[in-house]
Amino acid sequence: MSNLVEIRWHARGGQGAKTASTLLAEAALSAGKYVQGFPEYGPERMGAPILAFNRIGDEPITIHSNVDNPDVVMVLDPSLIGPVNVAEGLKDGGVIIVNTDLDPVTVKQKLGVPGNFTVATVDASGIAVATIGRDIPNTPMIGALLKLREFLPFESFMERMRHDLERKFQGRQAIIEGNLSAMRRAYQEVKQA
Repeated sequence: MSNLVEIRWHARGGQGAKTASTLLAEAALSAGKYVQGFPEYGPERMGAPILAFNRIGDEPITIHSNVDNPDVVMVLDPSLIGPVNVAEGLKDGGVIIVNTDLDPVTVKQKLGVPGNFTVATVDASGIAVATIGRDIPNTPMIGALLKLREFLPFESFMERMRHDLERKFQGRQAIIEGNLSAMRRAYQEVKQA
């Protein structure tokens, strides 16, 4: 399938991976893309490791399963590196984006897996605390993703995201602006090796 981007999110319950995959899918859908955005359901609880997935493409998507061979891996909680093989199945030339204040070279060494892939880091938690007031790194991670895999033009995406956030957080302008600011900062601050 041409131009299909597959994304796997690794997080802990409560960090917003499910919400991020849904927001990303909704924004891509409103931009005319074909999308999927869904979590892997199981015995999730606050703080337990969870997975969420996205597929975004220019043609209808006929695959109906978890993303086993992602183009992009999003790691919202760096403590999952080690206990979980976050690089498992990553396509050759893929990208792993990690929420951490460590540099990408250090994170690539911590991953300890061979392969032709890019590691990028962004302090999504720090950005979230500064812009939203809480350590919910999901929207900053979306900003970092769009910098490294611009399957949608950033400014168009931000307009769509504003609309979606206004619908989700009606009358809560500080949350809307905080999330938009978080995405913009992460887009600017993400580093790659």
